[in-house]
Amino acid sequence: MASDFHEVRFPLDVSLGSRGGPARRTDIVTLASGREHRNSRWASSRRRYDAGLGVRTVDSLHAVIAFFEERRGRLYGFRFRDRMDWRSGPPSAEPTPLDQRIGAGDGTALTFQLVKTYGSAFAPYVRTIAKPVGGSVRVAVDGVEQEVGLAFNCDPATGLVAFVTPPPAGAVITAGYGFDVPVRFDTDELDIDLSAFEAGAIPQIPLIEIVP
Repeated sequence: MASDFHEVRFPLDVSLGSRGGPARRTDIVTLASGREHRNSRWASSRRRYDAGLGVRTVDSLHAVIAFFEERRGRLYGFRFRDRMDWRSGPPSAEPTPLDQRIGAGDGTALTFQLVKTYGSAFAPYVRTIAKPVGGSVRVAVDGVEQEVGLAFNCDPATGLVAFVTPPPAGAVITAGYGFDVPVRFDTDELDIDLSAFEAGAIPQIPLIEIVP
């Protein structure tokens, strides 16, 4: 476990009611002709969330405060369940070992990083999956599912799949899994007015994705 990351998940009942998603940073220059030059400043997207919408009761608010204190505000990262994007396939479908291509064998390589590909024909985006859910990873070699613990293992803290023996050259490695998003609090202060909360006001609990 990295010294600045705790392998613990944000309260699930709260995260399932949160809002947010991926963000990108794009520079746009408009020329005199009216045409644009566009440049992406970030190679990867970065997700932001507001978990305050998921807080429904005083007890869940108390749980979030305890979680915030244990993380020391922005100091330590943690796992977060994104209810819209937490599986190798659609959120409604159980993972299968054929969901995502994660590499091809060369006869010597033993380790492969879990990834998830978005899009296909034009400019697919390959996202590194570093926080798979323990026990959820299924792997296949050329369409044949491999047995976890005998043929391979996956580190839930890194998303690295390690084979006992190297897959043969040219073999397609695929995987299916559930995963969490590594995040941290994006504030060192939770400003909560209990009387306002009981009157229906929603506290702001900002979270931001990090590289663990």
